[in-house]
Amino acid sequence: MPNQMKMIMGIWGFVDICLLAAATISIAFSIIWRKPDLLLNIELSTQHLNAGLVMGIILFISWLISIGAFLSPATSILGFIILDWFLVLDMIAVLTVGTMMWYYTLQIRDNYFAVWQAQSTETRIAVQNMFQCCGYFEPNDTTVALGGFCANQTFVDSLVDAASVNTNACVGPITAVAEPTLNQIFTYVIPPYSRGLVTDLSYSSVYGFMAVVICLFLASLCVIKVRQEKERFRKIDAKRGGRGFV
Repeated sequence: MPNQMKMIMGIWGFVDICLLAAATISIAFSIIWRKPDLLLNIELSTQHLNAGLVMGIILFISWLISIGAFLSPATSILGFIILDWFLVLDMIAVLTVGTMMWYYTLQIRDNYFAVWQAQSTETRIAVQNMFQCCGYFEPNDTTVALGGFCANQTFVDSLVDAASVNTNACVGPITAVAEPTLNQIFTYVIPPYSRGLVTDLSYSSVYGFMAVVICLFLASLCVIKVRQEKERFRKIDAKRGGRGFV
């Protein structure tokens, strides 16, 4: 039993550290990604970042509760029961944020059209200059910002391709950059961010955090079970006058 308990607590401790890492990553990136960055500020809305921040805080609170459970008396299981209920809340939070990001990508062109319309003229000009495009769905649509690459209406009209209305428009370049970013956040483990905000740190996906939460939930159940068994044997041993089993 002692060796079994040590092994279970070792696994539990490792996964608990992973939970702290997940919370730290969620909070850190939700703050870091608010820094001024032309494309990133378009790709990720304040709503996305706030959702990530709330999720990170919930994960961190669960980690704090896990420390209390770990420090509880060896015969107590209440702390781990409370922890598991909070881990259920974590699962809901992770699933909600991940699904929100995924659902956003299902109508990504229309969603970023609303984002594009909300941008200032200066921001739209900067994006048009970066991608050498004009307007959003069409080069000469009502959202085009004249200036820079899209110098005047005559030049903008010359970019219109009757065979393909989206040619030379910004919808393609914007969604081509934004969609992989969103997909990577909720689906994959991706390489270091390449725009200078984070240069040496890889980060896990939102759905990837679910594995950490579930593993800690199961590990906590194992701790509860072993502690219950240990306490049961202790009571049986006490009834036998401390002689133990033959």
